[in-house]
Amino acid sequence: MPLVFVLSAGADPGEMLHKFGVSMKMDKKTAAISLGQGQGPIAEKLMGLAQERGTWVLLQNCHLASSFMPRLEAIVEQYDAERIHRDYRLWLTSGPSDTFPVSILQNSVKMTSEPPRGVKANLNVAYLAYSDEYFEKQPKPAPFQKLLFGISFFHALLQDRRKFGALGFNIRYEFANSDMKCSILQLEKFLALYEHVPYEVLVNLVGHINYGGRITDDWDRRMVLTVLMSIINPGLMNDDYPLAPGEAYFSPPAAGIASIRESIGKLPINPHPNVFGLHENADIACAQAETQELCDIMLGLQPKVSTGGGKSREDVIGETAVALVEKHFKNFDVDEMSKNYPLTYTESMNTVLVQEAIRYNKLISVYNSSLASLQKALKGLVVMSGELEAMADALFSNAVPGLWAKKAYPSLKPLAAWVDDLDEKLRFIKVWEEKGTPAAYWVSGFFFPQAFLTGTLQNYARKYTVAIDTVDFDFHVLQKEGATDIITKPDDGVYIYGCFLEGARWDAAEHCLAESRPKELFVSFPAIHLDPKVGRQTPPSGVYACPCYKTTMRAGTLSTTGHSTNFVLMVEVPSKEPCSGNFHKYVETYSAHWIKRAVALFTTLAY
Repeated sequence: MPLVFVLSAGADPGEMLHKFGVSMKMDKKTAAISLGQGQGPIAEKLMGLAQERGTWVLLQNCHLASSFMPRLEAIVEQYDAERIHRDYRLWLTSGPSDTFPVSILQNSVKMTSEPPRGVKANLNVAYLAYSDEYFEKQPKPAPFQKLLFGISFFHALLQDRRKFGALGFNIRYEFANSDMKCSILQLEKFLALYEHVPYEVLVNLVGHINYGGRITDDWDRRMVLTVLMSIINPGLMNDDYPLAPGEAYFSPPAAGIASIRESIGKLPINPHPNVFGLHENADIACAQAETQELCDIMLGLQPKVSTGGGKSREDVIGETAVALVEKHFKNFDVDEMSKNYPLTYTESMNTVLVQEAIRYNKLISVYNSSLASLQKALKGLVVMSGELEAMADALFSNAVPGLWAKKAYPSLKPLAAWVDDLDEKLRFIKVWEEKGTPAAYWVSGFFFPQAFLTGTLQNYARKYTVAIDTVDFDFHVLQKEGATDIITKPDDGVYIYGCFLEGARWDAAEHCLAESRPKELFVSFPAIHLDPKVGRQTPPSGVYACPCYKTTMRAGTLSTTGHSTNFVLMVEVPSKEPCSGNFHKYVETYSAHWIKRAVALFTTLAY
């Protein structure tokens, strides 16, 4: 009977099996192989030898070897109980997979190890493996105990921070126990090598290599290093050093394993968001994300055919399609627009306008043609293709059809809000075409805002005949919010408006970032003057480098243009927030607080 480990985030069944093998005196008789390209025949040979000799075989990552799965199923089905050694065992590890053999799954022992939830649970699990004898073996027992708790606490924060979704991490990384174990092995080694405690070495190894090796987003890297530096620093050696806000989160005394476990036992089961550096509103965002996921699952499971009275599914889809057609979205006349806004050396915005119109035209064409085809298909005049069927399902669930999303800008809005948003964006381009270059630009109205930003830099570089790669934006947050307040254009650069702020609010009186109000997840941000400057230096302090994204998803992928599909630009926002406790001695004052808060700007919301 095969034994299957169902892989979960942070679990390492290989290490668990090794410990079990030692206890069963089978560790020297276990052959492990990680499945992948070309490993199938080797695995098959190992299984044959193990059946004869009575040893164990561990086949790891079965979900990555789809082509070998039918052969594995055949081997297991052809087992002859009389010929197989009684000590033979087949261990398998696999993530969720469509290709994993159902017969093996049905006739196997299945195991999984869910990662602990919460900072307290993570620390409890981490400290199961340690003892006073282990601490006494270290060359510097007291600093080792302090730094071991710091690394374990850091690991627990990262593991539990993922529950906050995009507020926690732009990309959900699968940090594993092996990352923490590797960091602790390095801690043992470097404390023995150095006479002093090498904090910078540890920060580089833990932050940039062990955990940073998994991180692919620069803003996530900044956050992880900020959290790490607020823990792994000379202040950690003091018993009154706050690892996080709250009396329970002081660095525990290096008084042995029993004392540390007692300190862990006093921690709250459900930590407040400020333990992670987040505002209390993060709990609301977390609950909303879970609710949205549940609603999406329920929508996906609802029946395709109406069983009760009222309107049928086809009637609902037909009425929705008619309502969408009545929006009367029309293509822009690109030829006429090109005549009115010709390609000129001194005004790059003409090119930006024409390119925006071309992009929107592609979307409008797909929008109109697909709706017409769907209406015909509902009447039986044309065949209902797979694309049209998927579109009908989306309209019924108030979701944006994938057919449109492929040609559209990034958006998380439901169908009704998405169509209204598209209407506003087209109106923005239409007003620009009819009335000329606006005094302030609605940044949410751009299909591809990066082209607009490049055009602004080009205008400045050509006006003053300087190299464009020496020009960068200076940022001035205005006291005005919308287009109606701004009448005249700036001498250089552009005014933009329409951004939303998450994780903080804008204090107009103090002219800086301030703490969010309770239950206020997003706030409108004032207009910003993007002012190009040559050879501009980043201000040393007093500003927070705030990322600006298109959607609240934050994560994006590199497109063919070399730009992220979601990230727009970095905006320097004034900040006066000092760091609490002893953080200010070790972590940059004005940014650390807002980095942990995951403060960001967005050009559009999900509603």
